[in-house]
Amino acid sequence: MTADGLAGLDDRRRSWALDAARHISADRLRELITGLVNIPSPTGDEGPLATHIADTLRATGCHAAVQPLDDRQANAWGRLTGDGTGPDLMLYAPIDTLTVGEESEDVPWIGPELREDMRPAATVYDDLVTGLGASNPKGHAACVMMAVEAISLAGVPLTGDLVAAFGAGGMPTNARPVGTRLNTGQGAGCSFLLEQGVWTDYAVIAKPGWTVSWDEVGLVWFEVTVGGIHTYAGSRHRLPYDNAIARAGEVAAYLEKWFEEYAERHTSGTVAPQGIVSSIRGGWPRMAAVTPAVCTLMVDLRISPDITPMRAKREFMDALAALRAASPGLDVRAEMVLAIPGTRTPRESWIHRSATAAWEALEGREHEVIPGNSGATDANILRGRGIPTVRVGMPKVAEAPFEIDFARGMNTVSLRAMEKLTRHLIRTAVDTVTRSRDELEGAGA
Repeated sequence: MTADGLAGLDDRRRSWALDAARHISADRLRELITGLVNIPSPTGDEGPLATHIADTLRATGCHAAVQPLDDRQANAWGRLTGDGTGPDLMLYAPIDTLTVGEESEDVPWIGPELREDMRPAATVYDDLVTGLGASNPKGHAACVMMAVEAISLAGVPLTGDLVAAFGAGGMPTNARPVGTRLNTGQGAGCSFLLEQGVWTDYAVIAKPGWTVSWDEVGLVWFEVTVGGIHTYAGSRHRLPYDNAIARAGEVAAYLEKWFEEYAERHTSGTVAPQGIVSSIRGGWPRMAAVTPAVCTLMVDLRISPDITPMRAKREFMDALAALRAASPGLDVRAEMVLAIPGTRTPRESWIHRSATAAWEALEGREHEVIPGNSGATDANILRGRGIPTVRVGMPKVAEAPFEIDFARGMNTVSLRAMEKLTRHLIRTAVDTVTRSRDELEGAGA
């Protein structure tokens, strides 16, 4: 890393970025992240956290507001206003957690019990902070807050507006059982934010991965129904027998192999779209004596920016048709129940070039592209609405006094990594919202 991460900026912008960076501290980052972790925000219930974020931004000189989607779910956003001659930039992060942090909803699917890191309560281990969502998404949201706060306190003269936006419903989930609205996840908050006029010329979304990503997968979900015969254990040997649950196992095993072939066919750019069978439903748990007439599987199939949801649907349906042909008597059908296209921002876009320059200045080397990605974020919502967007974030914590599995990767953040990402966001913001629109249009915006 270079001394200040500002190589390539002219003297004025270097000075402004340095002034802003002086307001970053480990203590302030720790305060911000613990404040976010300690307020539960499962998808559909982000309202209290949105209020906390808006209040925090307001206290440091931002115009800030809470934007309710309903009586429980809300976005938050803040704005530092420029003089109107430059482009507007959005620094964006979602704020909902993938799991809930309560045994009644998470156990046993998350494991036999809720560990410390799976609960909405922050614990500090020197440089590390753990707690539900401490890294993804809350550590990234805290970096956006710190960057905007630092730029505000430094009094950087802005030409365009700098918007900090925090979206509800960013996780890949439909409504939890306690909700009334079905569309609480899948970018619902980001879509609403844009529909209500919080719009900019460019955006940077803060999500995991220490690289500048310009493309990412979308996703389609299928409900797969496998048929069988409803019958009784005592009559298995006397009546026709075709167990839908056993048949569903055959379908799941076939799809798991097909997903690998699918991913190989569609790997391109930085994406390697994957697929999984995520859940199974069938039968009466109270009545083990009988088999169900149907069993359903849920499938998440990721799609590259190069294919449409309809093309993915047809490939998936063809795969099931091939399985039926090879398995006489198999009753399997599917319906596409969700579709979000993958998206791409041109690499020559200003925001990609500026964010890449910031990465290279911080690392002191050529930008490293990380391939093989299959994670989807609200960047697809932003790009899909026409806002050139790049994604940049922190790497997963690798060294810790505990094993880092999937959940701990989501729930553990390093303050040093937060400082580095915050410096990146500050440099990219200063490089963008202190220029004129004509200047960026002339630079191939």
